[in-house]
Amino acid sequence: MMLAMQAPLLQHFVIIRPDQFFSDLGQNYLSDLLEFLRNKLPRLLVILIGAWILIRAMGVIAHRVVRSAERHSTRPAHLGQVKTLTGVVRATGIAIVGVLATLEVLPLLGFNLGPLLTSAGVAGVAIGLAAQTIVKDCLNGFLILVEDQYNVGDVIKVAGLTGTVEEMSLRKTILRDGDGTLYTIPNSQVTTVANKTRDFSLATINVSVDFSANPEEVMKILRDTALGVRNDPEFSDLFLADPTLLGVDSIQGSQVIYPVQLRTKANKQWAPMRELQKRIRLALEEHNILPGDAYRVYAIDGPSSPAEVKTSSGPQTGAAPTAIKPGKS
Repeated sequence: MMLAMQAPLLQHFVIIRPDQFFSDLGQNYLSDLLEFLRNKLPRLLVILIGAWILIRAMGVIAHRVVRSAERHSTRPAHLGQVKTLTGVVRATGIAIVGVLATLEVLPLLGFNLGPLLTSAGVAGVAIGLAAQTIVKDCLNGFLILVEDQYNVGDVIKVAGLTGTVEEMSLRKTILRDGDGTLYTIPNSQVTTVANKTRDFSLATINVSVDFSANPEEVMKILRDTALGVRNDPEFSDLFLADPTLLGVDSIQGSQVIYPVQLRTKANKQWAPMRELQKRIRLALEEHNILPGDAYRVYAIDGPSSPAEVKTSSGPQTGAAPTAIKPGKS
């Protein structure tokens, strides 16, 4: 009677031998592999090859646009703008293609995107609240591009840092300082922009000359020297206008300051400045004109006696260094 009761229960259990188990496992694996090779692998290859072709096409188009701008652009600012826009568009396009390709490939590999997208929607709110700075970076970067505040190659001052823009994206701006330091600045910190290479550059050289020199003679020497640099074939293409002499700007001690302004192409003022300073130094020496010295003192013993020049090592206490001591009657 007990055997009769256990017989229906034993029908629910199937005893599988080890060789049969591995045989069934191999057949199932082979069946799944054939189904993957027949149905999913072609789609996977099409998606990956299509994504690769799109990424390569965007890179080639961006490269050709930059090369075309280099050949036909007449303004450095326009070339920098083209490089900036092509770099941002290419990076954004690659990110979009990568995300779309990933969403298409994951279901083919057996991942169910339904729960993933649902959880991503729930977590997106928390991530959005935590990533407000990143969103602000991208929005501010978009406004910088639209308003054309600066481009790749410009020398700017932002967030208290000065350097040349080497790379720019919607999220960050990368600057290279004069000593080689590389700065990465989030675009949300870009509130005030000082662009030092937009349209033109204006350089001012403050020439210090001794108080005893005739201002008219000094002005003539500076004017001739500046025009000599302006008309030099090596530097003439860098100037946008003739040098400007502003006259006597200030008197400090026994030195008189004569500013000379140079208007040049954007970020091209350095070579003319160095050449002009060298020629001014030689011209002043040729005309026996002393350089200015804030601590040089002239003492006159009498109305007809020559002036005695004294140079002190530091500021005088109790009296201004320009004070002229009259002789006793």
